[in-house]
Amino acid sequence: MKKKIKLKYSYLKTLRQKILSFFIFLFFIFLLGLSFNKKKKGYQLFIEFNNAYGLKQGSLVNFKGMKIGFVKNVNMQLNTIVILVQINSSHFLIPKNSIIETNQVGLFNDVVIDICPLEQVSDSNFKSMNPFSKDCIKSPFLCANFYIRGYRGLNYDDLVRATTRISQRFDDPRFFKLFYIFLRNGINLSEELLFFINHLSFAIYLFVEWFQLLL
Repeated sequence: MKKKIKLKYSYLKTLRQKILSFFIFLFFIFLLGLSFNKKKKGYQLFIEFNNAYGLKQGSLVNFKGMKIGFVKNVNMQLNTIVILVQINSSHFLIPKNSIIETNQVGLFNDVVIDICPLEQVSDSNFKSMNPFSKDCIKSPFLCANFYIRGYRGLNYDDLVRATTRISQRFDDPRFFKLFYIFLRNGINLSEELLFFINHLSFAIYLFVEWFQLLL
């Protein structure tokens, strides 16, 4: 009877140790996950545009052609459109001296936000900077929750519209009439210019001959 009690007690003790070890292991994994998420924690930026230009939730944000985030929200104001952008990681630092514009890419003309820096930044500033720190305000990088201005970039709709307008101008008979008048006047002007140069060269020739006779 005593052996059974001892065996049962030993079994319960071992089971308790295993359960405790399991919970310690889970707690350790949880701490590692928190540390990893903290390092990979992203930040947000507010970008103001005059027009949404087809931007929507989920639209990509590229930095030098590499995806670094996405559009989280599109807010329409009275005179502007404010885009809330989520940058995926705090390691993705964006120089303040950058141009931010919307471009159409791909087969289906998807609209993306392209960020292109206009100057180079030293590696020392890049490695030691955190967009959430107080020192970020004085740094050459954009900080978390900064409000910046965006512009319109490449847009195929505008290109097609401009091409259509140019073709319509060429189809206009008045354009050909004006072009014909301009071409005819240009030919007449060139003939008069050649006539003048011919007479001028002849006058210079006579002057040189007269000057040589005097000498």
